[in-house]
Amino acid sequence: MTAAGTPDPVLSISAVTVSYGEAVAVDAISLHVAPGEQVALLGPSGAGKSTILRLAAGAVRPDRGEVEVLGRRWLGSSSDRQLARRVAVIHQHLELVGPLKVIHNVNAGRLGAWSTRQALASLIRPREVTEGRVALGALGLDDRWRERTDRLSGGQQQRVAVARAMRQQAELVLADEPISAVDPAWRRRVLELLLADCTARRATLVASLHDANLAVEYFDRLVGIADGRVAFDLPAAQVNTDVLTRLYGAAV
Repeated sequence: MTAAGTPDPVLSISAVTVSYGEAVAVDAISLHVAPGEQVALLGPSGAGKSTILRLAAGAVRPDRGEVEVLGRRWLGSSSDRQLARRVAVIHQHLELVGPLKVIHNVNAGRLGAWSTRQALASLIRPREVTEGRVALGALGLDDRWRERTDRLSGGQQQRVAVARAMRQQAELVLADEPISAVDPAWRRRVLELLLADCTARRATLVASLHDANLAVEYFDRLVGIADGRVAFDLPAAQVNTDVLTRLYGAAV
């Protein structure tokens, strides 16, 4: 608990700068997310949203500043496997293994809870198939669980990545454009399922979204990112067209 008696942040990014060569991706940025919050990151392409999520996932180290996740300083996801098991990531590029069956990619969310022997055995005879199919069924993919993942459409593969994250049952979920490739008919449903799953488990969700209108509709807190800095950090009720126009530089 903090000195004021409020819970410690699940995610704390403090005065962090990250550069790729001469390009500054995030510039002395600070962001603190409390347990159970559902936060959407908004901003134009290249604003720094993905870098913030990669910092939170331990995939990028800051040039300056500190990142703490679940009360521990991140030194990289490979350096702290116990912490990595508590953080689920929906990558923008999905990070699925195409030749494997859909159920195996969904089961990847459970690897942190299994022994090495159980994980290897599951490649031959999948474990927890019923639970995996329930997650896939909610996302309209129950009939595809035995198929090779690379035979699915891009939007279907994105739903598989969401199912994998849901199966991980992590305390912190980081979602980088989790509905960008999903068919329009499924976008709201996928977002609703992800939010409901986190709400039911009291997990924290930080997601980047291109669709500002959906962010305003579904998330409680919106953080606008522009040129690697926080442009605004507001409750969704206070984010109107004027605020979004200033962020994107054009009518929304």
